[in-house]
Amino acid sequence: MPLVLLLEDDPAIADTVVFALRREGFEVHHSLLLRDAHQHAQHQRPDVAVLDVGLPDGNGMDLCRQWRTAADAHLRALPVLMLTARAEEMDRVIALETGADDYLTKPFSPRELVARLRALLRRSAMSLAPAQPAKPLFELDEDGQRIRFGGHTLALTRMEYRLLATLLAAPGRIRSREWLLDQVWGLHSEATDRTVDTHVKTLRAKLRECRPDLEPIATHRGLGYALELPPAHSG
Repeated sequence: MPLVLLLEDDPAIADTVVFALRREGFEVHHSLLLRDAHQHAQHQRPDVAVLDVGLPDGNGMDLCRQWRTAADAHLRALPVLMLTARAEEMDRVIALETGADDYLTKPFSPRELVARLRALLRRSAMSLAPAQPAKPLFELDEDGQRIRFGGHTLALTRMEYRLLATLLAAPGRIRSREWLLDQVWGLHSEATDRTVDTHVKTLRAKLRECRPDLEPIATHRGLGYALELPPAHSG
């Protein structure tokens, strides 16, 4: 259960919020004073905090500001929703400038508070999730003699497979038609430059079916062909 730190000195508001949160599956620690809230945040590591502005021993905005400059990484990143009794624009601006992620003006609906806390928790989880490595544009399966492009398995003939695999072996390097004939068709083949051009044409058509926005096989006039990957896939 997500742990919510609630800092609120009004018993009626606190009781209503605690009841609503626990009913929705949250665990709640209720603090009346800044000092207690800060100690709890340090030791119990809540998932999100709800801070009132006006308190007997200080201001919830000051506590939020303190957390945002703390040495503790958990406190710096702790999602904070600020409760304010006034609706003036300046109060809302100050709450956000102290580092609060969201705010609610009293009186508020417990249902809206729950919805806002869930949204804060989702954003926090997304920011903490490790970035997924980008899938390669081309995936070569040498044992199965298959090539995937943009997540799709290409329906290639034997020679199309060998030609594309040869270009994939050295992305960005220009290969002459003569060199490709030797490497793909063999020294004693009767294939010609026209054979290379025809196979490149059919390969391009099959690649375009998967990714119409890309043209990975580039023609270098008078030199030959090269497989050129977009920057995001050229690592």
